[in-house]
Amino acid sequence: MDTSLNKYISDTGFCSRREADRYIEECRVTINGKDAHKGNRVKEGDLVQVDGEPLKKKKQAVYIMLNKPKGVTCTTDQKDKTNIIDFISYKTRIFPIGRLDKLSEGLIFLTNDGDIVNKILRAGNAHEKEYVVTTEKPIDSIFVNNMRNGVRIMGTVTNKCFVKQEGDNRFRIILTQGLNRQIRRMCETLGYRVTSLKRIRIMNFTVSGLQPGKWRYFTPQEISSINELVKHSSKTADSEGMGE
Repeated sequence: MDTSLNKYISDTGFCSRREADRYIEECRVTINGKDAHKGNRVKEGDLVQVDGEPLKKKKQAVYIMLNKPKGVTCTTDQKDKTNIIDFISYKTRIFPIGRLDKLSEGLIFLTNDGDIVNKILRAGNAHEKEYVVTTEKPIDSIFVNNMRNGVRIMGTVTNKCFVKQEGDNRFRIILTQGLNRQIRRMCETLGYRVTSLKRIRIMNFTVSGLQPGKWRYFTPQEISSINELVKHSSKTADSEGMGE
């Protein structure tokens, strides 16, 4: 039985399906020694290599949560010296679920389970992500209402969302979307620059008790919980997923 190339790469635990597409586009993937292309299929016995290294089937599933500090980039590409993989320096290959901007901090998951990545990233799942954001100048009720009701960015209007002011220039926001740099772009459109952005919750998992730069494994109960939360999700739908 054959399978799509990006799914094959993801299933080995090397990277997410989205990042696999990027490796393919950059001509860094071969099948049986020949350059691979998006849409290729992989059959039993085929040799798939990335940057000349053969992919190995993943071992036991790994689920990690990290309190990402500023300055770490959510990519598996080790040509980027600030990549999250080198930062964690885990003993086997894992990859981040979604992303946090390099200058942002807070909760992010990493795993070698490609199926759960695609389930979580599916936009239709409407999984909540909660952030605390600080801006360079004081905010007001007009700003809060505009953020709540949707802001035009990237050729679309963001979904309505929960926003609560928590200080002169600080607010809390809960998103179910994951557009690229969404919160920063929303604020910029309204004339505000973000100086601090921290994700404190994904679904029912919080960053509480996890110091910046530290990571821990999911507990067995948390693994069961996340599988329950995403059990009705499609594994194949594409989406912007858990960006910010």
